[in-house]
Amino acid sequence: MPTMVKDKPRTGCINPIFNCQPCGAQFASIGIKDCIALVHGGQGCCTFVRLMFAQHFKENFDIASSSLHEDAAVFGGTKRVIDGVKNLALRYPNLKVIPIITTCSTETIGDDIEACIVELDAWLQEEMPERDLKVIPIHTPSYKGSQAAGYNIAMEQLVKSLATLGEPSKKVNVFTGWVNPGDVRQLKHIFLEMGIPANFLMDTETFDSGIMPDKSSFAEGGTTIEDLTNSANAFASVAPYAYEGGLAAKYLESKFKVPSLVGTIPIGIEGTDKFLKQLSDLTGRRIPRTLVEERARAIDSIVDLGHMFLADKRVAIYGDPDLVIGLADFCIECGMKPVLLLLGDDVKAYKKDTRIQALSEKAEDDAIEVISNADLWELESRLKEGMELDLILGHSKGRFIAIDYQIPMVRVGFPVFDRAGLWKETVMGYKGAEFLANSMANAFFADMEYKKDREWILNVW
Repeated sequence: MPTMVKDKPRTGCINPIFNCQPCGAQFASIGIKDCIALVHGGQGCCTFVRLMFAQHFKENFDIASSSLHEDAAVFGGTKRVIDGVKNLALRYPNLKVIPIITTCSTETIGDDIEACIVELDAWLQEEMPERDLKVIPIHTPSYKGSQAAGYNIAMEQLVKSLATLGEPSKKVNVFTGWVNPGDVRQLKHIFLEMGIPANFLMDTETFDSGIMPDKSSFAEGGTTIEDLTNSANAFASVAPYAYEGGLAAKYLESKFKVPSLVGTIPIGIEGTDKFLKQLSDLTGRRIPRTLVEERARAIDSIVDLGHMFLADKRVAIYGDPDLVIGLADFCIECGMKPVLLLLGDDVKAYKKDTRIQALSEKAEDDAIEVISNADLWELESRLKEGMELDLILGHSKGRFIAIDYQIPMVRVGFPVFDRAGLWKETVMGYKGAEFLANSMANAFFADMEYKKDREWILNVW
């Protein structure tokens, strides 16, 4: 029977899986070089998001706030926007773009951000005629949607505001989605090995920044304004994560006739095979032997672990939608049983997503329950009711459930703040498949040792 996406059977939210839309828009903005976003809302709308970024990446990021107070509920907060942008323009002479990201309070008040931008553009023209500084509105009311939706909206709006038709390019736009620096590095590796010139939107590899001999470090986004401007002239667009960049890819296709491939997730062997085949068909480039050898090593790792340790293990997965779909597909590939998938918002497209429907065909007779608008209480309540699980895949906010119910857990997604260095790793491509298989097996090994459950097998396998 087809996998059905069901809504959470409660109206409240207990221990949410996702963060809000403005969080997603802020993540998109920190991927741009010479950009500081202005979050139009209370101080916490900026501070707590920056804290999560710092916890996850162990780096600091510049994000500004209009820092609204109670008087804005009566008189509006547009003056704070105008003052904030002026301060940023004066204090940071190298800034090239300032996204204005709205929040629940300012969307409810109804502040006219577009009118503010008209006034600011006039001020910039008068006071700084030599500056080419773009101010871009991004509407992300946090009383609906999620971080994934906010990222998707921000990417579309940035492309709409900056993409400009010019000389055709041979580059392929790569809308990376909300992924780790290790994933961006892996995508770059794939395109480099295939000899495909690429335009990465957003290039967040630099979030895995180092400390150079001169003691300088950098965690600034690697995507330039020129990259966004030239996205209209690309040979094609690729958006592996349909819900995090798909809108921008589709906009470029409809507006500038840039062909797009959306939603092929390069997680696992089959997913990566399909992704590479599509790139090959699109560009005419052959898949090189180096990637074939990576595939062989990944398959060997899975074969070493699959029958004895991974097969028939029951898994619950939560997190960003495309990541959850890709991980579920990979678990089935390893002979595991993803019995519960939790998606933390109520996107109507989930119920028509053919990728979710395809999971049931691959799982054959094993039922997969998919819950939208879910929270982590949905996972815990099922465990209270007796659901048997062998493994949990998700970000750090679910760790207490894993601890309380003594279920092995592998951290994936955002945020991960209780394990070191995972943002450096990849879950994408053949290297990601190998990393995931080893990580899941090691989680089982540690659990066997802790519970003294057949741990002697580890001496002989």
